[in-house]
Amino acid sequence: MAKCSSNFPPSSSSPALMPDSLKPFQTLTGIQQLAESHKFKGWLLDQFGVLHDGKKPYPGAISTLEKLANYGAKMVIISHSSRRACTTLEKLKSLGFDPSLFVGAITSGELTHQHLQRRDDPWFAALGKSCIHMTWKDRGAISLEGLGLQVVENVEEAEFILAHGTEALGLSSGAATPMKLGDLEKVLEECAAKSIPMVVANPDFVTVEARDLPVMPGTLAAKYEKLGGKVKWMGKPDKIIYKAAAEMAAIDPSQCVAIGDSLHHDIKGANAAGISSAFITGGIHATELGLDTFGEIADDSSVVALALRHDAYPSYVLPSFNW
Repeated sequence: MAKCSSNFPPSSSSPALMPDSLKPFQTLTGIQQLAESHKFKGWLLDQFGVLHDGKKPYPGAISTLEKLANYGAKMVIISHSSRRACTTLEKLKSLGFDPSLFVGAITSGELTHQHLQRRDDPWFAALGKSCIHMTWKDRGAISLEGLGLQVVENVEEAEFILAHGTEALGLSSGAATPMKLGDLEKVLEECAAKSIPMVVANPDFVTVEARDLPVMPGTLAAKYEKLGGKVKWMGKPDKIIYKAAAEMAAIDPSQCVAIGDSLHHDIKGANAAGISSAFITGGIHATELGLDTFGEIADDSSVVALALRHDAYPSYVLPSFNW
């Protein structure tokens, strides 16, 4: 087996079928080889685009988790869901997954809730209590119970923005009024003029949902940064979520592998945290990689070019989360 290089070769010279000696990652058809190597004790798993598409499990995902558990793997879900960790595990159970296979779950929503509640971090300690709340409508609003926050509708009264969703604006009554993305962006313009910070509880730009790519709160956060606003990104690619997951599994990061379908979030975040990573090509990058069917194997040179574009470098590449 060729030793994996730490640097990607120039994409312009990458052939369609790249020799193993030049590949900066190891291409796998499934994770059986990794499991049998016992190289990793901790498995940090993204959910959307890896385990399921929001509507149903991917073929082989459930049985693969069961086989991994038989090898003694300690598995933690690390997700950009803006909801609490318990909600994520309930969602997985409703899709047919066995929650007992996981040590637990770390979500961006959970991290956001904990930091807003504790306020032991200087950045959060400096936030006020009144906020503009961008949330969900069709997906169900996010509860702020126990945080002592006051949701306001007037930007002039707001001390920060809390972005959980992209479909609605929270009301002081606890309800939410549906709002188009363009209208939410106009609210951001008002907030930027006032120079108030934003906390984004889901850094994803888009997510996989039955092969569609709905817009996520990370898109609002990126827009706000372009407007000159300050944003606290609660999740990948920041290493905060990987550190929390490794601590939950009680495994040193050097013995963990992160598996995800987003180069910018999952793989780049693993790079920042010093954790090995496996890139699932059949997720949000499937169209960019020219993949039309589930389980189709991506061209090595296409993966290299895309990884270079995102400045994110996986240790392993495989078409889907299967055995």
